Amino acid sequence: MKSILSQDSVVHFNKECYPVLNKHIAVSNYSSIIIITDTNTFEYCYPYFIQHLVTDINIEVVQIDAGEEYKNIETCTGVWNALSDLNIDRKCLIINLGGGVVTDLGGFIACTYKRGVKYINIPTSLLAMVDASVGGKTGVDLGSLKNQIGVISTPEMVLIDTAYLNTLPQNQMRSGLAEILKHGLIQDQNYWKKASNLSQLSTEDLDSLIYDSVVIKNNVVTQDPTEEGIRKTLNFGHTLGHAIESYFLEQKSKKELLHGEAIAIGIILASYISTKITNFDINKCLEIKESILNIFPKITIEDKDIPPILELMKFDKKNSHGNINFVLLKDIGETIIDIEVPNNIIYDAFTYYKS
Repeated sequence: MKSILSQDSVVHFNKECYPVLNKHIAVSNYSSIIIITDTNTFEYCYPYFIQHLVTDINIEVVQIDAGEEYKNIETCTGVWNALSDLNIDRKCLIINLGGGVVTDLGGFIACTYKRGVKYINIPTSLLAMVDASVGGKTGVDLGSLKNQIGVISTPEMVLIDTAYLNTLPQNQMRSGLAEILKHGLIQDQNYWKKASNLSQLSTEDLDSLIYDSVVIKNNVVTQDPTEEGIRKTLNFGHTLGHAIESYFLEQKSKKELLHGEAIAIGIILASYISTKITNFDINKCLEIKESILNIFPKITIEDKDIPPILELMKFDKKNSHGNINFVLLKDIGETIIDIEVPNNIIYDAFTYYKS
């Protein structure tokens, strides 16, 4: 696979990854290498990775707890203190080896430790490969509110080795598929058709989908690095999806949802809302609903859950001047941004999801 130039960074794939990484380290004069992992990726991914890393530079591993609930400033403080205790200076290299939590949080740590050190993302989950590791967004949650603290910053490179997908449980693979499906819905009907027909997918097809997803996201973020316009389309399904994810995270009586599980719900809801606001074809909306529910089990959302979910939408990052802004579909592959939606239509969308 051909490497992809992404802003001031490059995304490399599979067999290209480690020769490029080792050459970069050899010529860069780093004082030390810090590998940030969580407890899962340290166990399942680090042994494979370290076999491919060739360097005489001192390596330190910093582990964080696995899970979205640890994507917070408290975890950052622990890592900052660990780096300080190890006397890590500004000439170090941080390698973030993990899923979206690790690449988001590790990137934020790199951007803020000693006012910024170099970092590389090596995503190990499907979600991180197609979404979290590309585009320069770093950050952490504020309580249960998603990605409220962070900066946009470009890593030195991103290395996507699909061998790491062999370590993932099925629910984590599904979680990444939500973002792949979203990319098709906002950009490309043919890509949507291919991604939604999972029964026909081979391993080579998955590699191709990942590559094409990175191309789609990269094309968008290159045009709009700071999310002033077209980059907002990448948030299709996320206005309600993030609110649902946050709500299920903070409710102890609810089972926590993975990011992609919540976004899958958000995509169905936003598709239905589109039929009411932009005249999106109801038959295409039904196709989206059926395709997603063939992959993701339906989640129980009670009527009493909806008002607090709607309340959480006010924290969405796309909002401005007190308005909650949605990304909606005019057609598959064609979006419209910054749309306000009446609450009664949102309630109808939940009814549609549950029916």
